Amino acid sequence: MRIIIAGCGKVGQALTEQLTKEENEITVIDLKSKIVSEMSNRHDVMGVVGNGASHLAQAEAGIEKADLFIAVTGSDELNLLCCLLAKKAGDCQTIARIRNPEYSAEANFIKEELGLAMVINPEYAAAMEIARVLRFPSAIKIDTFAKGRIELLKFRVQEDSVLGNLTVMDISQRLHCDILVCAVERGDEVFIPRGDFILREKDIVAIIAEPKKASDFFKKIGVVTNQVKDTIIVGGGNIAYYLSHTLLSTGIKVKIIDKSMERCERLLELLPKADVICANASDKGVLEEEGMYQTQSFVAVTNMDEENILLSMLVKKTSDAKVVTKINRVDFNEVIGGLDLDTIICPKNVTAEYIVGFVRAMKNSMGSNVETLYRIIENKAEALEFIIRKESEVTGKPLVQLKIKKNILVACIYRQRQVIVPRGYDEMRVGDSVIIVTTNTGLKNIEDILGK
Repeated sequence: MRIIIAGCGKVGQALTEQLTKEENEITVIDLKSKIVSEMSNRHDVMGVVGNGASHLAQAEAGIEKADLFIAVTGSDELNLLCCLLAKKAGDCQTIARIRNPEYSAEANFIKEELGLAMVINPEYAAAMEIARVLRFPSAIKIDTFAKGRIELLKFRVQEDSVLGNLTVMDISQRLHCDILVCAVERGDEVFIPRGDFILREKDIVAIIAEPKKASDFFKKIGVVTNQVKDTIIVGGGNIAYYLSHTLLSTGIKVKIIDKSMERCERLLELLPKADVICANASDKGVLEEEGMYQTQSFVAVTNMDEENILLSMLVKKTSDAKVVTKINRVDFNEVIGGLDLDTIICPKNVTAEYIVGFVRAMKNSMGSNVETLYRIIENKAEALEFIIRKESEVTGKPLVQLKIKKNILVACIYRQRQVIVPRGYDEMRVGDSVIIVTTNTGLKNIEDILGK
């Protein structure tokens, strides 16, 4: 696909990186020539120095032949203008990033009236990811397939867990759970496990199952599955607002701590049911006074990554709370991954995943049959949902007879509202939704799982 991205900030860079890996033709537009040059060299993409809302810049970027235009500059109004011009000049699909809460409340109206394919709000999307985890605090991350009927959950094997030293095969036999272990992260290594793979304490494990069966599994291994009853949110920005609004509507008590009196007064107006505290949360005494040791969950979403990390590590060390940490910069993934953090949320990556999902859906109508994609382990493993639309080499044969490439796992088959955790005798059929987990990249069609 030919895609133009206006804006080379954090989200623009993440999008460029992900979309180029999937063999799309990318052109970026930005006012800063240095950034455009860096992006062009790093990702081997075309670059145009200019204003994304300029017809000349869009024309130079090839708007007349573009399939999709994505506006992710720092200005909501500029993004909307970019998309309007792009639709007139190129008659292509358009996506606009909108961050202002006032606009977000009218997102559907804006989308319909301006003819946008998608309106994406990074802070709202990140807040929904956090809310999903707080409803199931044992999970580090939760992704859904088949319109929510199948879940992929990541969790850490705790010390003294019944899973320690168990093989993957033993889990279903001893615990009688209909789940599938589809990926294991151990230090810097990622494994697509076979039945004889042995789990260890501190492993990060990804499983696939129906929501109810996943819940049964966690209960059997002695892990809490109920949503948290309360939370402390440090940082009063837009993520805190969206998250608080969602949590309060589900009966979760919310306490927000922010050092800006002006912001606290605004939050009190917007969220009358929340406790809003004007204080500096980097002061340990403040956290202790506000219930750090008693709270069931703690969310650090200030604008400072360092502060979020330090506060999260403190709370994780001194309490049993579910801890969520917002991190904007992922340049130091290796260092951050080595820290004893729980759930990490990166708004730019969440936004990029939403948009990449839309791009894949567009590709469906252009030949590819990938329905959904999630990067379950950053840059190391991904889960893809394929819709099988026709007979092929993979259909009508037991999985054990297929020559499936190394590091590829057929993790789940969804057929006529039935979730099948596949075994060797199961087969794929036309109409099935099939979830593949792999450390390989570049799978476009279900046939790509086969080796020679």
